[in-house]
Amino acid sequence: MRASRLERVGTYAVLAVFTAYALYPVLAILFTALRPEVVGQGGVHWENFAKAWHEGNFGSYLGTSAIVSGSVVAISVVLSVLAGYAFGTMRFRGHQALFYLMLLGIMVPAEAIVVPLYFDLRDLGLTNSYLALIGPQVAQSVAFGAFWMRTYFSSASRSVVEAARLDGAGHWQTLWRVLLPMGRPALVTLIVMVFMWTWNEFLLALVMVTDEALRTAPLGLRFFSGRAVTSVPLLAAASVLVALPVVLVYLFLQRHFIRGMLDGAVKG
Repeated sequence: MRASRLERVGTYAVLAVFTAYALYPVLAILFTALRPEVVGQGGVHWENFAKAWHEGNFGSYLGTSAIVSGSVVAISVVLSVLAGYAFGTMRFRGHQALFYLMLLGIMVPAEAIVVPLYFDLRDLGLTNSYLALIGPQVAQSVAFGAFWMRTYFSSASRSVVEAARLDGAGHWQTLWRVLLPMGRPALVTLIVMVFMWTWNEFLLALVMVTDEALRTAPLGLRFFSGRAVTSVPLLAAASVLVALPVVLVYLFLQRHFIRGMLDGAVKG
């Protein structure tokens, strides 16, 4: 009994240390954002967020990020579900070679293709447009999404699929009415990950966009840091504004996200 109690105390102590280590940067930025700009002033300064919002034009930047992230998530999830279902439940000629070819989108880093991609899109007249921000990120996200959803579909209960087929359900009905409702954690996990990756994307926006109206939130934060370099509280407040949507999405969907990650780890 004593050994068990010591084990629990040790476990909680280790968890407390790692929790403090993980939360320290977040709390430090939040406290910095509430500090006064002028040394010597006291109190909590919530107005730093409003000032950073207006001076940094973050309303426009966050709106652009919302449009890009929402479009990438919607398109990527639909294509990933369709591709994952095909690779996970169907057997056709060349399906393995095609699947491995799609996996190149995961293995090739974005830094290796961003320059030739820029020249290709420039020749097509697509730079400085939403398509230049959405299209490449959809391609990258579908590569991972197809792999992720294929893992779920290939491990789904065969008896459920066979029962649906015996009831006269075709591929579309089996996918949308049987397998997807059962795979909600995997689907939500994919949505959260694609949203986080798209929202935090910086390099692609930096290369493809020169118009200020099309700057995303991370890119806008980079330009704002150059103007607000002497005001650390304003820069910290702007960082909180940029990170807040990702935090809210994760907190809202964390139960399904964690369950999907655990199921994917076990099934993988």
